[in-house]
Amino acid sequence: MSKIWSVQEAEERFSEFLASSVAEGPQVVAKQGTPIAVLVPIEEWRRLQEPASLKDFLLAPGARTDALTPERKTYRLRPPLALE
Repeated sequence: MSKIWSVQEAEERFSEFLASSVAEGPQVVAKQGTPIAVLVPIEEWRRLQEPASLKDFLLAPGARTDALTPERKTYRLRPPLALE
């Protein structure tokens, strides 16, 4: 679990804050108890910036194929032609 740092604490102990991010993963910064930012290691940032493949999208938790299916149109039926 990542530690939550106050803004003041992160400023005062920035070297430790940075080292914790590299060693333990993302570190949360909170202002008046409300999380406002996250410091992540560069490897994780780069991974998050890469576009996901279709396979990753479909296998991700909560992935839905509805996003890939176009909306179906409704058609009005014409009356049959009268044969003379």
